[in-house]
Amino acid sequence: MIKINLPDGSSREIEENKTAEDLAGVISEGLRKNAVAAEINGEIKDLSTVLKNNDTVRILTAKDPESLEVLRHSTAHIMAQAVQRLFPNAKIAIGPTIEHGFYYDFDIPDHSLSIDDLPKIEEEMNRIIKENQDFERREIKNVQEVLTDFREKGEIYKTELLMEYAQHNPTLYVCKVDGKEVWNDFCRGPHIPGTKFIKAFKLLSTAGAYWRGDENNKMLQRIYATAFWNKEDLKNYLHMLEEAEKRDHRKLSNRLDLFSIKEEVGPGLVLWHPNLALIREEIENYWRTEHRKRGYVIVNTPHMAKKQLWDISGHTEFYDDNMYYLNVEEDKDYVLKPMNCPFHMLIYKSRRHSYRNLPIRMAELGTVYRKERSGTLHGLSRVRGFTQDDAHIFCTPEQFIPEIHNIIEFVDDTLKLFDMTYEVELSTRPDDFVGELENWNRAEAGLKEALEQKGIEYELNEGDGAFYGPKIDFKLKDAIGRTWQAATIQLDFNLPVRFDLKYTDKDGSLQTPVMLHRVIFGSMERFIGALIEHYAGAFPAWLSPVQAIIVPISDKHLDFADSVYKKLKDENIRVELDDRSESMNYKIREAQNRKIPYMLVIGDKEIEANSVAVRKRGKGQAGVVNIDKFVSGLKKEIDTRGKQEDN
Repeated sequence: MIKINLPDGSSREIEENKTAEDLAGVISEGLRKNAVAAEINGEIKDLSTVLKNNDTVRILTAKDPESLEVLRHSTAHIMAQAVQRLFPNAKIAIGPTIEHGFYYDFDIPDHSLSIDDLPKIEEEMNRIIKENQDFERREIKNVQEVLTDFREKGEIYKTELLMEYAQHNPTLYVCKVDGKEVWNDFCRGPHIPGTKFIKAFKLLSTAGAYWRGDENNKMLQRIYATAFWNKEDLKNYLHMLEEAEKRDHRKLSNRLDLFSIKEEVGPGLVLWHPNLALIREEIENYWRTEHRKRGYVIVNTPHMAKKQLWDISGHTEFYDDNMYYLNVEEDKDYVLKPMNCPFHMLIYKSRRHSYRNLPIRMAELGTVYRKERSGTLHGLSRVRGFTQDDAHIFCTPEQFIPEIHNIIEFVDDTLKLFDMTYEVELSTRPDDFVGELENWNRAEAGLKEALEQKGIEYELNEGDGAFYGPKIDFKLKDAIGRTWQAATIQLDFNLPVRFDLKYTDKDGSLQTPVMLHRVIFGSMERFIGALIEHYAGAFPAWLSPVQAIIVPISDKHLDFADSVYKKLKDENIRVELDDRSESMNYKIREAQNRKIPYMLVIGDKEIEANSVAVRKRGKGQAGVVNIDKFVSGLKKEIDTRGKQEDN
């Protein structure tokens, strides 16, 4: 007998060579029926995994969030099997899970997959599921035998992967019907026990993808899909996708004339049209006002610098593939800046500092340039040139936790302004890093302490810190529940040392300051892209390019409409007068399509009462309102950034 530890602190004894599935049956027959995988010593495994003495085991069912990835990974294999049934010449590559679903890459020499193929593949998947296939994890003991089998079948991608992982205890994923093998794939798992657990899935789209993401390799065909434990969850997710499609900032840009990316300029380089430039201006005005109020100084730095600067910072060693090099002078390389921090350190270093004038909070709306692959670019969300709302805080070791608290409050205040909530992640030391391990440990402990003192719950994201320091990431949530990367706080004991930054301490000694890297929005491009989708293009009045539009019913109402237009204009309200010879209903529909917050209709009755008939976006008729009262109410709404919306 061996002892197995359970999550509640209790233990069970089972016979040697028994599996996680056997353990589930020992605990209860109901658990055995519903079990789909097991967490063994902190790692997700198949239920068929043989247990060892003193293992700590948690049986997973569909109620456990970790089990969803196992379901999706298994469903990906069913999709691959279905594709090979429908297209016998198809060769399979890889099929990992991703956020909200999974994909699989195929090489199909005689067919180009399209959206029209997806229903046929789904039908074949349902046939496979009805076969009630069992899934078996089988260790590959004779690698050469399996390699020969793969080569004979022309599975060049599985062959390449197996050769690469031959020394890492490779395993096969085998599908069986009534004990007979019907299909297999090279995979480490884990998987659900069989197809009877697959109840709700959907194939979503097709795309091209280079083998292993390398543009020098063959272009494969990719199918994106998702799966859930029940049809209701799938239905809700598909509804969210439909809503996301409506909110796609690239489509809304065309409709609302916001931005463009032109071939003549280059991919990933954004042209801000007047409407979106105005929205950005309003956000930047808020940014500047809040920074000065919170004790920051605002600086500006060049768009490029000598390679030497990036050698000092470590970027040429750890970030070289993402940087653009320029030959400005003979035999001297320059770099388009990928980050603003080295410039801020040089500004700090340009004069002497005492502990008395720390912390120094230095901020910049600095445009940076990063070499992103063209296949990863996406509207405003992933670009090559973008503006970071960057700041660097130079402080003493005693000051950095209060400074982190201040930044958290700044982030919280800002996201509340845009009606957004957020989640928090703490990312720790990556494999490639600069600096001493002791400094990294101090930095990670400091960030944890700051979060815990504020009572903020966070997820630990091991190994995803920047090369110079760990970080806190704020993932903002939009109106339909999606998360977007936004604010970041990075605690850095390393770069101040590399740039030899100093301050004079109380005892007259020279000490190295601690530095905090910090953004609130992240990048203006990505944040505003998220904002477009969050509001579905219906920006609050303080952000709207046009805050009100005046709609005279006929030409005889034009003079009065013009006087109202001038009154709003004099109050710095962004207003338009629609004096075209179109019907009132046509003008209102067009204003609604443009998502203008207020439509002011003027006819005989309104002129007589010195008023306007107000239509509010999304709410329809708001009544006839005295002009001065309307102007006063709208001014309050704009000046308070939406805090007082009642007119």
